[in-house]
Amino acid sequence: MIEGLVALGAMLLLCFLRIPIAFSMAITGVVGYAYMRGWNFTVALAVVQTNVYETGRNYTLSVVPLFLLMGTFVARAGIAQELFRAAYAFIGHLRGGLAMATVIACAGFGSICGSSIATAATMAKVAYPSMKRFGYSDQLSAGAIAAGGTLGIMIPPSTLMVIYGVFTETNIGKMFAAGILPGILGALLLCGAVQWACWRDPKAGPPGERASWRERWTSLRDIWPVALLFVFVIGGIYGGLFTATEGAGMGAFAAMVFALWRRALTWKTLYQSLVDSGRTTAMLFMILIGALIFADFVNITSMPADLKSFVTRFEVHPVLVVTAIMAIYILLGTAMEELSMVLLTLPVFFPLIVGLGMDPVWFGVLVVTIVEIGLISPPVGMNLFVLSTLLPQVKTTTVFRGVMPFIGADVIRLAILILFPAISLYLPSLMR
Repeated sequence: MIEGLVALGAMLLLCFLRIPIAFSMAITGVVGYAYMRGWNFTVALAVVQTNVYETGRNYTLSVVPLFLLMGTFVARAGIAQELFRAAYAFIGHLRGGLAMATVIACAGFGSICGSSIATAATMAKVAYPSMKRFGYSDQLSAGAIAAGGTLGIMIPPSTLMVIYGVFTETNIGKMFAAGILPGILGALLLCGAVQWACWRDPKAGPPGERASWRERWTSLRDIWPVALLFVFVIGGIYGGLFTATEGAGMGAFAAMVFALWRRALTWKTLYQSLVDSGRTTAMLFMILIGALIFADFVNITSMPADLKSFVTRFEVHPVLVVTAIMAIYILLGTAMEELSMVLLTLPVFFPLIVGLGMDPVWFGVLVVTIVEIGLISPPVGMNLFVLSTLLPQVKTTTVFRGVMPFIGADVIRLAILILFPAISLYLPSLMR
């Protein structure tokens, strides 16, 4: 137990010294493993070699660059504008309708993107000018874009779910299925947060013009490729027609064909799409390798067993244990980058969750929800930095105030998912 706590402290110290989190976890893991084996660095370096090799050749992890590439192709085809236009046609006449349309468009874009940051960045360019033109407050506009962007990692396909599944050896297809209902619940609660903000300040989100039913049905014709791509990829995985890896490959190819059909893909944009996907994949793999090295060290310490014994000795209810873990995650999310936070703590918390007999798929959905909260939690939420960069005319403090109602909505969703695991587990239970 002591070795694990000292290692966590040392890792955080390296982070404070501005050493990248991937290297901080790897260095701590190597030194800690060598210490546990009598300062045998030969064995510790062999662990590094094994993790680098196994991660690089892991067939399942190929879904990460493929899903990233799929999202990049569809984004370059300009589908975000059509999604926003269709959502606005149906609910734009309501108070706060543009902000709710932004949330719904984020959910739709997230269903073929898998990245929270990419979703927030895209919708900032699409939705903010319209909300500004209709007199929406910067506070509500920024909050809706930042919070809606987080849906990109809950609604499948999700790169975070892939990494969680590989790290914990949990079925990725079941993780994707488990994210659908919580994602829909999240979108509804975020729309509720928009309504609450408009109730407090009616001038923040004035209603727009009501579209005719003909205009509404016309707008739906523009987004059929998104629905078709989602049903093809996720429906195929859910129905057992192909694996997540095969679905990612076919989804990326279908997205490329769609971009070519829209005449949005040239040799230059193809090259940029490949480079962007490759750069993001390399970053994720570096963090994952560092976390795996650190996890190997934690697994040979007594920390996981000691935590389980502590909980068992005091007969703490499993729900209270999960609630305590989520509270720790929320606190860490205000000070750490979210993916690193999860991969750093999973070696400690996951064995405890499994030891208490709780479903790893359900816990994975809770972890993704926590990451969503962290992405919009001041002061280091990544979506907040994205908006501050893309919308320099909006003050950072305005963005911080704007996300507060949405953080409250996400906390409510987290509580609902903890109390009612069936919301997350119903669809996975029906999978072939």
